[in-house]
Amino acid sequence: MTPVTSGPVAVIGLGTMGSGLAARLLDQGVRVRVWNRTPERAEPLARAGAFVAPHPAAAVEGTSAVICAVADGAALGAVMRGPDGVLAAGPYPGVVMCVGTVAPDEVIQIAGDVSSVLDVGMLGNADHARDGELRLFVGGDERAFNAARPILRMLGKEIAHLGALGSGMRMKLCLNLLMGIEVQALAEATELATACGLDRQLVLKTVANSGFASPVMAFKSRRLASGRYDEPDFRLRLMAKDLMLASKQAAAVGLSLPLATTAAETHVRATEQGLGDQDCVAVTRALAPKPENDT
Repeated sequence: MTPVTSGPVAVIGLGTMGSGLAARLLDQGVRVRVWNRTPERAEPLARAGAFVAPHPAAAVEGTSAVICAVADGAALGAVMRGPDGVLAAGPYPGVVMCVGTVAPDEVIQIAGDVSSVLDVGMLGNADHARDGELRLFVGGDERAFNAARPILRMLGKEIAHLGALGSGMRMKLCLNLLMGIEVQALAEATELATACGLDRQLVLKTVANSGFASPVMAFKSRRLASGRYDEPDFRLRLMAKDLMLASKQAAAVGLSLPLATTAAETHVRATEQGLGDQDCVAVTRALAPKPENDT
């Protein structure tokens, strides 16, 4: 398989991360073709020089690599196997990188016998994507990984090939499991301290500067201190999805993970309360005590 060193790259799905990846490639001088279900999301990239395609099959025409940055397995199946999907006209000649977090088994099922599909677990936020500072954990055929390496190096500061297809998603689910539990633990500690009469801002400052705080806790403590959960770094509904996927993976291999189960339930409840499109730290609002007159 020829390394991806020239030719356009398609980016399918222009959410927070997909848009950042496309912008990074454009900044690196790569010709980029994009598609998004909502065409308006492509307008800033079009002004920056990207070609906007009417559907995924058109986006991949003449490209050497495809980055699928969609939110779940259903969306990935549609853009890959649907009537206007990447594989609608037959095998794709380049490398397909699935970077949205989906169930590992779904990636394997959707890829089928296409050996050029990689699953890429991304660690980082939109700023990291735009700046090429992501950490990328890749599963799939080693030849496909080596072919994709030039593009991966543009996008990430750390790249690791973990093994067979599905490995990248498994690593990402483990990492997001840690993040979800850490953020919920931070929110719970803050709500407890506040309910007991401690100053909320002082509590968050103390936690952020303590030896107990991970970089995630220190970062998210600033979100909690501000009380602003709009313009999310990572949407709460996506965290809920990933925690549910992690819990299902645990059940599939016979593991009982009480913290994962509880965190998943709390995040799902917060999503049902209408907090899904806020930053994941808004899970704190699902923990706050109800007013005494609330029935």
